[in-house]
Amino acid sequence: MAYFRYDGQRLAYTVYGEGPNATVLMPGMLMSQKMQVPLARNLAALGSRVITFDPLGHGASDRPRDMWRYSMQAFADQTIALLDHLQLEEAIVGGTSLGANVTLELAVLAPERLRGMILEMPVLDNAIPACAAAFTPLLFLLTFGEPAMKFLARGARAIPRQHVPFLLELALDTISQEPGPSGAALQGILFGRTAPHRTQRRTFEMPALVIGHPRDPIHPFSDADMLARELPNARLIGADSVIELRLHPERLTAQIAAFVEDCWSAARAHGAGLRHTASG
Repeated sequence: MAYFRYDGQRLAYTVYGEGPNATVLMPGMLMSQKMQVPLARNLAALGSRVITFDPLGHGASDRPRDMWRYSMQAFADQTIALLDHLQLEEAIVGGTSLGANVTLELAVLAPERLRGMILEMPVLDNAIPACAAAFTPLLFLLTFGEPAMKFLARGARAIPRQHVPFLLELALDTISQEPGPSGAALQGILFGRTAPHRTQRRTFEMPALVIGHPRDPIHPFSDADMLARELPNARLIGADSVIELRLHPERLTAQIAAFVEDCWSAARAHGAGLRHTASG
């Protein structure tokens, strides 16, 4: 794991594989980049360079208690800073849930930096009722039940991680975090703009791979389907469940790897065309 500083805060990332063409993957809300490690390793084994990234308040990055530091735009700005730090003019960027929405915000702020987007479980219009039902009690607990949540966090940190199933390890890591900064991050996210308006989304020309999951009210498949229809150059694939990409990744990884290769093949073809025009 490596770090860089942005706006006075330390942000964490990890690089898998080598090569000039990079893919950046971000986690879901309040989770860490660890959730993207299986996909990152699989893509790296197929020849890709993959960077997993913790936005502020997530994983190994700094976790200030200032609510105003957290928003989709702030996370998108941090992702641009990561690309600058790694001297990447462009990259495929994506993530899960929050990571998907941050990528959409990045498409507003710096579309020229995006070679493509991987959007797993985007949170859009149809998720509002379930998000309100799920995150309002969580926000209350993190904010007004901080002493009890601190006790719970200490208990989670005391559980050994050896031989713990991967999904349980992710859950324990999330619970282990100090509740104050998590509450501040959740407040900033919930009271800011969740995603660009559909009129903006319809202007995103870069290729996009949208992954939807069934039976998940917080990330309804209808949101993924709607987004895929809005984006001019999107393809939609359905996961068998919310855990398929974490526990049984072969099918989805193959499709993601093909999408990554298509994005860079198109870039190479475009560059060759420009050189041919210039020489002619």
